[in-house]
Amino acid sequence: MKNFYFTLLLIATASLTTAQETSYSKFQIIATAGIGFATIASDAQPNYNLDNNVSSILLNYRFSEKYGIATGLGHSELSGTGFNAIGNFFHERELLRIPLLFTMDYQLTEKVKYVSNVGLYAQTIMDDEYRFLNTTESDVFKGWNYGFEASIGLLFELSKRIGLGVNFNTQQDFNEFNSVSNAVITDSQKLRNANTIGLLFLLEL
Repeated sequence: MKNFYFTLLLIATASLTTAQETSYSKFQIIATAGIGFATIASDAQPNYNLDNNVSSILLNYRFSEKYGIATGLGHSELSGTGFNAIGNFFHERELLRIPLLFTMDYQLTEKVKYVSNVGLYAQTIMDDEYRFLNTTESDVFKGWNYGFEASIGLLFELSKRIGLGVNFNTQQDFNEFNSVSNAVITDSQKLRNANTIGLLFLLEL
């Protein structure tokens, strides 16, 4: 994680020179934070809905004035109640996401900009806990999966380099996480309809 932020700092320093050679900044840092809901879709057990708190930080390289390619890190915290063959439970899960996105921005007015992105992500479970009435089960599901995400937002430019706005994001897993061997829960799961709305911050480097 420290190496990632150090790399961002180096790129920011280098871009101060290249930005002077074009009419637009080649690099942007995009940060988002939002809240919403997601559905855990299971193969062998009932589906259930969870609260979804998300955040991300992206480095966007603009190869033209409107279009770019971005990557970075995303974090999701899922929590809520459900039930399965064992009984009722409270479920908490943390996910780390690495996206690769095609980005677009369009100037609507002098101060308002439309921004959007679409692309793919790889995702892994950092922490996973099921709390039943008389027992707690941890790290039931592990591994990596992949999915699709898209977002749209409106950005108000506070200054030439800084913008703040609102953002809507949606995510959908392609494949499933599988439970580990000898787990008390034997199943396969993926995220479905993970929709959030929140704040968007943009810094032109």
